[in-house]
Amino acid sequence: MHISVEPREDYAILHLRGEFDTYYVPALQQEIDQLGKSGIHKAVLNLRLVRFINSTALGAVIKASKQLSQKGGKLVISRPSTFCRDIFEKVGLNRVVPVFDSDEDATAALAKGGNAPTQAHEDAADNPSSVLFTPVDTARVEHFLSHSQRTVNVPITKEKIQAWSGAGRMLALDENGLRFTWNGGQTDLSPFAMGQMVAIGTEWKVKFRLPLLQKGYCEAVCVVSEVEERPDGVKIGASFKAIDAQTREAIKQYARDMAFLREELRKATDKP
Repeated sequence: MHISVEPREDYAILHLRGEFDTYYVPALQQEIDQLGKSGIHKAVLNLRLVRFINSTALGAVIKASKQLSQKGGKLVISRPSTFCRDIFEKVGLNRVVPVFDSDEDATAALAKGGNAPTQAHEDAADNPSSVLFTPVDTARVEHFLSHSQRTVNVPITKEKIQAWSGAGRMLALDENGLRFTWNGGQTDLSPFAMGQMVAIGTEWKVKFRLPLLQKGYCEAVCVVSEVEERPDGVKIGASFKAIDAQTREAIKQYARDMAFLREELRKATDKP
């Protein structure tokens, strides 16, 4: 990772680029310390080019925020990558360190105290929260979706090359299962029909990611245990039926990391 510092009158913008992991935590701390020695206690972290951030690095951001606050300053974040924004929302960091969509909004907030973050907007492309699910029993999907909706064909041979799969958004994950929402995608199904298709007791092959561990898609077979209709789709709860030991251990580590970060956030918001 590379950090470049752009000093301003009474604050600085730190532009981070690359993969922010444990190895680079001292580099961020050094920059924050140097700003303090210069009498600057307000800073913007521009994370537009940060492709990956782990739990230790997130802990360093929390520490930097608390350090600056103790000096009467403030830390805010601007232009986070999709990866970073997703992690911030999962952990709740954006409720402690304000997140803005531009350097201009971030610096304006510093002048006002930094307590009014802009509304986050969704970027569906390559979203780390995506849950991909495919039916174990394809006949069930055939009942609800037309041939064109559930298959992708090779233009020349017109052979089926991919079974239908849905894409939801992760809500929660532990070693026993996961919960996610699904808005139906391009199926045009009503929430009631979605609930019928992913009914309790049905089995689905799922793919999901553990972004803090910089891992590709994990795979498992789940059994649906909960379906809740919503105005814009359904909320699905599913228990793991088949999952390899390595993936289960990775999920346990992910859960530990999330718990650690939430505890760090709690400490950061406690008054001394």
